[in-house]
Amino acid sequence: MPGRFAPTPSGRMHIGNIYAMLGAWLSARSRNDAIYLRIEDIDKPRVIPGAADLMMDDLQWLGLDWDGAPIYQSTRHDLYENALHTLQNLTIDASGTVTTGNGTPLIYPCFCSRADIRAASAPQEGDRFMIYPGTCRRLAETHPEEVRARLAQGRRHSLRIAMPPSNSTITFEDRVFGHQEFDMARDIGDSIVRRADGLFSYQLAVVVDDLAMGVDDIVRGRDLLRSNALQIWIRQALTDSADYSYAHLPLIDNATGQRLAKRERSLDMGILRAHGATPERIVGYCAWLLGIQGDPQTTHPQPMSTKEALAEFNWAKVKADTADRTLDPQAFNAYFGL
Repeated sequence: MPGRFAPTPSGRMHIGNIYAMLGAWLSARSRNDAIYLRIEDIDKPRVIPGAADLMMDDLQWLGLDWDGAPIYQSTRHDLYENALHTLQNLTIDASGTVTTGNGTPLIYPCFCSRADIRAASAPQEGDRFMIYPGTCRRLAETHPEEVRARLAQGRRHSLRIAMPPSNSTITFEDRVFGHQEFDMARDIGDSIVRRADGLFSYQLAVVVDDLAMGVDDIVRGRDLLRSNALQIWIRQALTDSADYSYAHLPLIDNATGQRLAKRERSLDMGILRAHGATPERIVGYCAWLLGIQGDPQTTHPQPMSTKEALAEFNWAKVKADTADRTLDPQAFNAYFGL
């Protein structure tokens, strides 16, 4: 069950990124399995030149190795185009079955602006998911001639994948958060697979990449639990879905309770390395956040090599406390000597 690192080269990695990547590395290496590196640079406006090289240098310096050559999403557009073409040839019937027969197209054009969607939707708490109200799906079902006319006029549009009807659920078992169940119509909603600017969505690209790379051990933050259900739906439409292992980690929050962001420069690898932080100090801190050194609420981080972390790792320790971790800036600075 190979795993993967999947960083976005939009800036220098910080403690939150390393924490998640350590979790992915430990998961794969604890089973003597491969782990691959995928640079998720498909969203070109977000990419910072040179960031991918710095990420790879940081990972190697920490001792988080990977197998094979790095994969760059920006070189895989043909794969995404082929997958989209496959989905465009499918339909979904009233029972939610995906087929090549009669029914509503699984992929349909959406002419709504973000403002249109915000006006008609209620944002979901926690992961910023916004359920699409289905405006253009109803248009495609009731007035297909209008859709054809708009396309002939060159109207700007994204492409969405249709969800099954209400009460159709996706379930999966998460190694940290246990049983997960999502009503696809109510909790997910029809989702973009290609943006209006022509870029493929993260949700489609990550499914295609994991299938192409043979990855079936997925470790990442708990903010992607809902996205995981959507990705399972896309994968099931593309292929017979094999067994996957999922582990979604508690998030790392700053002192104000907000998720760590790359703008918090004091936590990034460049600053830490410039101040003399060792790989063992950084790995130890992230292992402590994972719970490998005991309950993060009652213990203090200790330096640790990747080999030592691997010897102590098991998912039961991570699962013992699923609360998001809060990073105390004073304790953090004291530990790293900042």
